[in-house]
Amino acid sequence: MIPKKLNKGDKIAIVSLSRGLLGMPFCKHELDLGVKRLKEFGLDVVIMPNALKDMDYLKDHPEARASDLKEAFMDDSIKAIITAIGGDDTYKTIPYLMDDPEFIDAVKKHPKIFTGFSDTTNNHLMLNRLGLSTFYGPCLLVDLAELDNEMLPYTKEYFKKYFMSENGYEILSSPIWYYDRESYGVEAVGTPRKSENERHGFEVLNGGGKVTGKLYGGCIESIYAAYTGNRYGDENKIYEKYNILPTDNEWKEKVLFLETSEEKPSPEELEKMLMVLKSKNILKLVKGIIVGKPIDEKYYDEYKDIYKKVFSDLDTPVLFNVNFGHSVPRCIIPYDAVASIDYDNKTIHIDTKILE
Repeated sequence: MIPKKLNKGDKIAIVSLSRGLLGMPFCKHELDLGVKRLKEFGLDVVIMPNALKDMDYLKDHPEARASDLKEAFMDDSIKAIITAIGGDDTYKTIPYLMDDPEFIDAVKKHPKIFTGFSDTTNNHLMLNRLGLSTFYGPCLLVDLAELDNEMLPYTKEYFKKYFMSENGYEILSSPIWYYDRESYGVEAVGTPRKSENERHGFEVLNGGGKVTGKLYGGCIESIYAAYTGNRYGDENKIYEKYNILPTDNEWKEKVLFLETSEEKPSPEELEKMLMVLKSKNILKLVKGIIVGKPIDEKYYDEYKDIYKKVFSDLDTPVLFNVNFGHSVPRCIIPYDAVASIDYDNKTIHIDTKILE
């Protein structure tokens, strides 16, 4: 199911599917800035009822977070949904939604743009199982609410694609990358991020040739937890109960995109996570891999070495240092869109229409 593109005057809903940061006083300047930017795009902003509840409430009430997502899908006047931030326990919303026939029916009857990244991976994979093409892309607090005087140009250009019905587009390497901010407080408003010129561009770490497949993936820590339950002990059980993860035959159709979070896992941790995916034959089954740029280029060379090591006995091609996920700036990656990755020429092209 492909959503419709946005038009000026459309409603966009803000949801908080993990921690309740958005409603905390220390985030008020970011909330105001994010809403202002959405309005500058000509959008009518709808903040869902529980999105501004405090952190303790939303931590203890995943059913309230799930209720906001359900309500946003059931309201046909809402054309897009943007997450406040990623967080760390979005999987807890899954049972409330997957056990709700009204929610499932609403997703299928009212497909709409859903954008976010990081631990929002859980909601992407759930919606993907229901047949909706969603977008691993900008969220409110760290993209629309960029504290500089403008959104970061590369991020803004890809956000504009939500207003287009293109037959395809290319994902390019950003000429500039930005460091994470030391502070997101009021004192940082109007200040630029520290940045560097891109020195590497896309890098091939394994294999070559050209592959075409359906895009699927997200934050590797969230996917790892979906298979192992390493964070809370029951993530894997929930994924198994609702058959959310792809079957072997489904993996064979995929181009897998992976990226690491702001927690900057050590190279040893990255290897452990990749080896779990390897043990499931996922890294062998998929047509190709694209890997996000590490945040702040932390462990840049070490991560490259880990990928080369893990894939040394596999033919699966790997393209590294793509601008998505936690690295800044970020593009949008549409789930289930057909993409062609030319590993010899280091290009990524979305081949299909992502919005009607």
